[in-house]
Amino acid sequence: MPPGSTRMGPPPGSPSGGPPPPPPPPGSSNGAPPPPPPPGSSSGGPPPPPPMLRGQPNGAAPPPPPAFGAARSLRPKKDTKLKRSSQMGYLYRLLKGKVEGSSLDGKSANGRKGGIGSSSGGKQGMADALAEMTKRSAYFQQIEEDAQKYAKPIMEMRTTLSSFQTKDMSELIDFHKKVESILEHLTDESQVLSRFEGFPTRKLETIRMAAALHSKLNAMLIELQNWKLAAPLGQLLDKSERYFNKIKGEIDAMDRTKDDEAKKFQSQNIHFDFNILIRIKEAMVDVSSSCMEMALKDRREAKAAENTGRKTDQKQTKICVKMLWRAFQFAFRVYTFTGGHDDRADMLTKELANEIQSDPHHH
Repeated sequence: MPPGSTRMGPPPGSPSGGPPPPPPPPGSSNGAPPPPPPPGSSSGGPPPPPPMLRGQPNGAAPPPPPAFGAARSLRPKKDTKLKRSSQMGYLYRLLKGKVEGSSLDGKSANGRKGGIGSSSGGKQGMADALAEMTKRSAYFQQIEEDAQKYAKPIMEMRTTLSSFQTKDMSELIDFHKKVESILEHLTDESQVLSRFEGFPTRKLETIRMAAALHSKLNAMLIELQNWKLAAPLGQLLDKSERYFNKIKGEIDAMDRTKDDEAKKFQSQNIHFDFNILIRIKEAMVDVSSSCMEMALKDRREAKAAENTGRKTDQKQTKICVKMLWRAFQFAFRVYTFTGGHDDRADMLTKELANEIQSDPHHH
């Protein structure tokens, strides 16, 4: 100690020889407990638990703010640069009104109340706006015009559809055409028909399904019945096999589901004629029989020419033998598909088999 200096004693209340305690933090005069003493204090007692009040000096995060009164629970803290904005809420409301077409006074951009998104409109405001849009839409105006213009034929159709029943597919097709001749003029069929209470929409769809199915199957039948039989045989077989492959899967699938489809149609008094499937198979057998006939005809002509001893004709004979086998294979595939042959096909397959077996060029 320098000479002449006076030694000062410890402050009142401090332990002798110990460092003085830190000054009280600002705002501690409201009765909050003081912070725990620093390490190395000679008080010897354990530090008090952290206080649960706001303004904690130990830097602990405050509890989550409640749903309401959040402004009171989010006091700024000294250990973060984040702070509450006095403008954020105002700017959000202002921009929301600008972007969504409403403002704080509940008016839309053009000054009328009850606009979309306005605070005073709510769900009713949205419904009113949609109703207004509907009235003004040219599309919906056209729907209303159609409903008025075609009201009489639609109401007549409602009665005839409900009572329509048939077993005749020609009658079904004719009735379907009459119905479509009216409905094809409507801007939006479902929207217009929904304005007529009790319209048999399900019956209409059933008639459409039955008519479309019959038209599809009947087109197959007509195609096979008018099959063009033209030489050369190789091209005819190519064409016949391609068409057979095309319809085979569809007919097989229809065979599996026809009972269920029949019940569906009968529930709406439409008795669908699924015998058309049998007629298609019979027509397919006729096509394969015609191919066998052409193969046998070519074979007879080649045999006659072969007797002359010309080499070119012998080459043609070998080709004819191959065509005999192709025609037989095709006939067998058709037989497997249809489940049987008629008398003509049965006779031709036997004759074809004999020719193949008796030909010396066949291996």
